[in-house]
Amino acid sequence: MNLLKVCHGKKPLEFPHFPTRHQAVVWRNWGTVPVENIARAVGAGNEDVLRTGAEMGLRNNPGVTELWLERGYNTIIRDNWHLLPYDQLLTLLGWTPEKLAIILKEDDFLWLKLGAMKPEVEPVVFRALTKEERVRTEEIYMQIEKHFPGRDDEMREKPFDFLKTFSMPHEEEIKTTNVSDKLNLVYSYSALYGDPLFDPALNPYPDGLLESLAKKGVNGIWLQGILYHLHPWRLGPELCAGYEKRVDNLNKLIQRAAKFGMGVYLYINEPRGPSLSFYERHPELRKDFLGIEYPERDGTTMCTSKVTVRDYLENGMTWLFKNTPGLAGVFTITMSENPTNCYSKVPPVQGRLITECPLCKERHPEEVIVEVNRIIAKAAGNVDSRIRVIAWDWAWTREWIHKAINLLPEDITLMCTSEAEMAVEIGGVKGKVGDYTISQPGPGERSIAAWEHARKRGIKVMAKIQISTSWECAPVPYIPVPTLVEKHLNNLKKLGVDEFMLTWTMGGYPSINMDILMKSYDEMLSENFGAAKNGWIDKALRKFGEAFQEYPFGHGVVYFAPHNPGPMNLLFESSSGYFATMVGFPYDNLERWRNHYPEDVFESQFEKLSLKWKEGLEILNLASVEIPHYRKNNFDDLDRVARAVYCHFRSAYLQIAFVRLREKKEADSGRRILNILREEIQLAKSLCDIMKIDSRIGFEASNHYAYTVENLMEKVLNCEYLLSRFAL
Repeated sequence: MNLLKVCHGKKPLEFPHFPTRHQAVVWRNWGTVPVENIARAVGAGNEDVLRTGAEMGLRNNPGVTELWLERGYNTIIRDNWHLLPYDQLLTLLGWTPEKLAIILKEDDFLWLKLGAMKPEVEPVVFRALTKEERVRTEEIYMQIEKHFPGRDDEMREKPFDFLKTFSMPHEEEIKTTNVSDKLNLVYSYSALYGDPLFDPALNPYPDGLLESLAKKGVNGIWLQGILYHLHPWRLGPELCAGYEKRVDNLNKLIQRAAKFGMGVYLYINEPRGPSLSFYERHPELRKDFLGIEYPERDGTTMCTSKVTVRDYLENGMTWLFKNTPGLAGVFTITMSENPTNCYSKVPPVQGRLITECPLCKERHPEEVIVEVNRIIAKAAGNVDSRIRVIAWDWAWTREWIHKAINLLPEDITLMCTSEAEMAVEIGGVKGKVGDYTISQPGPGERSIAAWEHARKRGIKVMAKIQISTSWECAPVPYIPVPTLVEKHLNNLKKLGVDEFMLTWTMGGYPSINMDILMKSYDEMLSENFGAAKNGWIDKALRKFGEAFQEYPFGHGVVYFAPHNPGPMNLLFESSSGYFATMVGFPYDNLERWRNHYPEDVFESQFEKLSLKWKEGLEILNLASVEIPHYRKNNFDDLDRVARAVYCHFRSAYLQIAFVRLREKKEADSGRRILNILREEIQLAKSLCDIMKIDSRIGFEASNHYAYTVENLMEKVLNCEYLLSRFAL
């Protein structure tokens, strides 16, 4: 990004439940950022910050783990996006502008998740409170005393404590346990997304996690790789700086994973175009490499119609394969993810892709897309024929997918998103699934046809699915609906599709859903819970599956609706004026939340989902008596996760209802809004309690924590404030 852009004239959100903005900064960063960083950012002393927190009722000792700045920085950035201007945000983080710019651009689209804009925020200055502000601060203290009387109790689990479990010593014999000869590929539950190989201390796949995954039948793990970070590119030395360290760490991971019967795969989205600033430093390279410019995202394509780009890709991938012996393979995305080839970011116009590149517009899109895959496959074959190259058809268009398959080399595997373009009808509304669904078991006709066409050419096929969780509820380790997972896997296996990529960045937790890879649902029940078919556990899990199928699936819903932050998402007395962002800030943007669903249907579906899920929780409560003592931990795990899922879905329903009632302003609206606010308080408190005993709740690898304990406590303040406003 052209260091660091601000949307001038765009006002940030206001948070009137806090008397001052500096109090909001202290609250949001309490326990996640060192006190001295907060103090420097707002021009205060350490004691000023501690006193400010105590006056609002926060814990007296905000113990901060360094893991927040190493593994939770996305959470910190989101919490302060509307509070601090860039210079104060950098002080808070202790970062350079260059580091923040790289994180915003490369850390799984963080810039887009933040709305692709930074509001024009005034500097926050610490100051003494006025008399009125002090009165309001005392009210906050009393509200926290009322709702969180035991807040000074030690949390049973602190954020990131789940990493300790993953780091435990492994069992040597795990190497051959339950490992399938068919590929079951996952992403780490806990890896950093942006540059996972640079710092070996931030191990993306600790041994404990590898052991747990191997026991579930996983035999492949993946992580992102950017080619100019992984080989010596003479023309771009600043881009490849540190490649030796990354390649060394990759080789160590390959060796460790092999002990568990696992292969390592790289996600290759190439040829990744460098930033515009790169070409400003190297104008001599524009002619040989530059394709299309994307100034709004400081991005470019590399034009594969130029021999220099094709040589760069082949030579770079060849070097990488030669220097990572034992690398199991790569999978590619060639459309839509990042600017790479000159068709990669072109939106379809009446079903056709028309590129601005004068060279590539003379070529068909499938020719360019397959060319990239052919070059990578050639590089792999020249080094080691055992290296698998998997071409993912994500965002390939129906108009030319079969033409692309005709051009693929036979030694490539075609991976299709199982549920792509699958027709569904939910709540009487017809639509299509794109991806990221567990609630609607696939596959869809598009993928079935593509697999059949590929097989006729002798090309291997596999399916991309989600197994533990998806963007339908990403901040939980798994959505406990193994019956739906079993149905999807059985549907695929009946078609002869028996190799799977099981996750994107979410979904890599070794859960009861993942057990279904190697076991039947009935076996999973018996082994995990000592339970039998038609018992209470079985009935509860089936009810959860029934409830989840009420989820109003739509591509926009999974990205923009408020179910992922759940009770943490603040409510606004009047319209915020902000558009919901991709798995970032939902705000109160109902129009974008609902996708193609009418407002009443959208609200009704989340209500049905939450009510049926609650029925499942009531059945699950009955199951506690049938669980043998040696399976109690498994039951408690399921119970916590299921209750957290309920908090998310119930809150989504309440937020939808709140926005609709706020806009309608009918006679009964005020009373109903007050009831919603009271229930939202209870959900925030319930989720807070679960989070204190389970550090997995709220976490997802690419977004880090969707919320903190302090975020959930703030939601209570937000609702208390609105109760006073709507009661008038």
